[in-house]
Amino acid sequence: MDARQQRGLEIAATMSLEKQADGTWSVPSQSLNGRYSVNPKAKDCTCRDFELRQQPCKHIFAVDFALKREIVTDGKRTTVTETTSVRVTYAQNWPAYNAAQTAEKELFCHLLRDLCAAVPEPGQIKGRPRIPMADALFSACFKVYSTASSRRFMTDLREACANGLVARPWHFNTVLKVIDDKTIAPTLHRLIAASAAPLKSVESAFAVDSTGFGTQSFYRHYTAKYGHEQYSRNYIKLHALIGTKTNVIAAATITDRDGHDSPQFKPLIEAGAETFEMAEVSADKAYSSRDNVALVESAGAAPFIPFRSNSTVKASKKAPAWDRLFHLYNFKRDEFMVHYHARSNAESTFSSMKRVFGDTLRSKGIDAQTNELLLKVIAYNIVCVVHSIFELGVTVPSLSACTQKALAAHNVSCQ
Repeated sequence: MDARQQRGLEIAATMSLEKQADGTWSVPSQSLNGRYSVNPKAKDCTCRDFELRQQPCKHIFAVDFALKREIVTDGKRTTVTETTSVRVTYAQNWPAYNAAQTAEKELFCHLLRDLCAAVPEPGQIKGRPRIPMADALFSACFKVYSTASSRRFMTDLREACANGLVARPWHFNTVLKVIDDKTIAPTLHRLIAASAAPLKSVESAFAVDSTGFGTQSFYRHYTAKYGHEQYSRNYIKLHALIGTKTNVIAAATITDRDGHDSPQFKPLIEAGAETFEMAEVSADKAYSSRDNVALVESAGAAPFIPFRSNSTVKASKKAPAWDRLFHLYNFKRDEFMVHYHARSNAESTFSSMKRVFGDTLRSKGIDAQTNELLLKVIAYNIVCVVHSIFELGVTVPSLSACTQKALAAHNVSCQ
């Protein structure tokens, strides 16, 4: 499967393809607004790539995946049958899901408070008393969870103060200064690992992928594809190690829009291995390298990373992990794809995270943008824990008496 076929498969799996009355298909663009018209019989498309190459583009491959044509010849007649692919659906435990949704905000606040309370308070020798670290982290993460502006968020913060979750309803500028503080980034990374840790008993398969979150600025570049300058929203990239069962984010790194995926693979795997016992790790071709495959095996997990078209086996003792995976990929493709398709859960995670917490960042400075995105990850992880408590029966250790009481009020076990 070449690169265009791979992108066509992604379009067919993640986007809405619409069949028109005249037999053509309307396929959405992956990178720009708008749609292209594909004629599956004539094998043509209205996109620029097809016009230049006159060869099947990713949109044609997407329709091919969505519409399978089988020609059966029976003596004198030829029968053409069309089978439209059906989206696979999974049963939902609606009572547990409804209970988790209705209790989410209350339990989120209690679990977030317990998470932040474990962070040690830094010493202070001089100057005005600072906001306590637990209150600072709680307020900043709760603000991101609320998706409200800093001023409108004050109602939620006052309610949290009334419930004893913070010492006082801190001024909204104080909360914004916390998000803008570049020194808290290492603490936020530790909180990501700690927020995902309660799910280590149910997570053993992981996927690595990246996605972009828009900022409040724009950039301009000349594109050879369209022959003119194009204005685009600037963005930063979230690279994540994601559990494929609960969709929790075990580790995360942040880069600018030009940050490549493969160099982020090693820190993600190493960070995840500190908390989780990984059985398998799947990733797309962007992460295909001998070092990455060997790293996964050294962590005690099985790698499932497809190979590029120019990849070859290295018949030596220098890359045995690469050779084993190469033979599995080429000679047992069906077995490989069963595990590799778990990577699609990473797309589901990013989609869910953006729908709930927004796909753009409010902050303007790069440090604040990085912290805001890390806070989104923490908030998302706590939501995953809440749902896992109701749907999978996950227990969370070392909870405060207040949090145990809140869980007991919703008829779920505390520990």
